[in-house]
Amino acid sequence: MIDLSGIKNIIFDFGGVIININPKLTINALKELGVYQAGKLLTNFNVTSILHDLELGKISNHEFLLYLKQQCTKDVSLHEITQAWNAMLLDIPQQRIQLLQHLKQFHKIFLLSNTNAIHFKQFNNTFLQATQGISFQQMFDKVYFSYEIKLRKPSIEIFKYVLDDQQLNPTETLFIDDSIENIETAKMLNIRTYWLTNELTDNFALIKV
Repeated sequence: MIDLSGIKNIIFDFGGVIININPKLTINALKELGVYQAGKLLTNFNVTSILHDLELGKISNHEFLLYLKQQCTKDVSLHEITQAWNAMLLDIPQQRIQLLQHLKQFHKIFLLSNTNAIHFKQFNNTFLQATQGISFQQMFDKVYFSYEIKLRKPSIEIFKYVLDDQQLNPTETLFIDDSIENIETAKMLNIRTYWLTNELTDNFALIKV
């Protein structure tokens, strides 16, 4: 179980923690459209990649989709490419929503996600459906999306940004992520961390915390 003693603030990752994702579905969907190097887009992630620029808000959705269209060997629409790009985004289990609602009674909760505006349009609808109309802004004390704040994990700057923006004491703050790289960076700032390797709700006892 996650130790919440002394914790006043909890920062959650989104993909793989709150929403289920499967990047292979996007890779396969793009391959179906003729993007035969689709796997490299997600697996060879580096500071010069177009996905990196998309997640930092350096390029527009249209520019990114046009880039993918140029990689296609078939004549496809931007709508088809968008659907393929969003294929990785799955469901948000009700028990995770219930956990967030429970924790919000006793802690400040935040969302910190590397994402892009194309995915946001899709998973925002999924979130609203899962919460029966409760928005991100209503659920969390504040949300931080990489494409909006022009910073992304695992840079230390993004963690400093959140701590400074909310005036959080790192030793009273818990960061939960399924990426060990992001966890290790947060530790450098003395943020308490939990590397999630299984179902989120299995790590909490739903009692007053």
